[in-house]
Amino acid sequence: MNIKYINNNVILTDIKNFNIAQTLDCGQAFRWSKDDNDIWQGIAFGQFLKLKQTDDCITFFNTDEMTFNRIWRPYFDIDRDYTDIIKNISHNDTLKTAASYGYGIRILRQDPWEALCSFIISQNNNIPRIKGIVERLCVNFGNEIKGGYSFPTAQKISNLSLDDLQVLRSGFRAKYILDAAKKVASGEIDFAKLNKKSTDETRNQLMTIYGVGAKVADCAMLYGMGRLDAFPKDVWIRRALDVLFGGELPESTSQYAGIIQQYIFFYARETKLNI
Repeated sequence: MNIKYINNNVILTDIKNFNIAQTLDCGQAFRWSKDDNDIWQGIAFGQFLKLKQTDDCITFFNTDEMTFNRIWRPYFDIDRDYTDIIKNISHNDTLKTAASYGYGIRILRQDPWEALCSFIISQNNNIPRIKGIVERLCVNFGNEIKGGYSFPTAQKISNLSLDDLQVLRSGFRAKYILDAAKKVASGEIDFAKLNKKSTDETRNQLMTIYGVGAKVADCAMLYGMGRLDAFPKDVWIRRALDVLFGGELPESTSQYAGIIQQYIFFYARETKLNI
């Protein structure tokens, strides 16, 4: 991989296994969109970004070196060797095939509070509606920044009422959002401390939040805390596991379970696997 800093743009070339569209359109995050010129734009960690990919060249527009290294480099998991991960799981023919479809997916390292809140919103929901609720959350309770609005802090949401949250039109999820915000703001859910605990302990702690089950907890761990061994399972993924692997992933691949989950999802979606 080569990185160049030219005219306030950051340009990546010769980076392997990184496809913007696959990464930003696979259900990990809900604040990204693409325009008619194939330019993606979104907001993370209070920063607005536009980026575009042409073959193996990715341009991060209007981004200085410090911001790129502080935010976008870890956010897009740029320094992880996904080529090596794919090699390590390819002893299994099914995983090798799945990875060949989703080869460019990288696990986003999002703000843990935003990831938790977003996947609480995602429950029994579709992508367009999730994006709409998240956008209303940001517009109404976030701070205005260049390009849009930041994601509101847990502290800000914790001081609201269920009546205040009616503007989100999120239905039953509002009470879950509020309980999560109160627990995070009070320190009952402390992401720094959870980072020192095992995946099982972290999952159990997150599940003390009203309305948070194993799947949402695993999504929060995978996409917000970088726990690659977390494997979010919904009905659809469970069926895919049954069809492709007889119910469980090969044990030797468990350390990459979260990445594999994305490969399976993308593979099944692209091939219209009958599950």
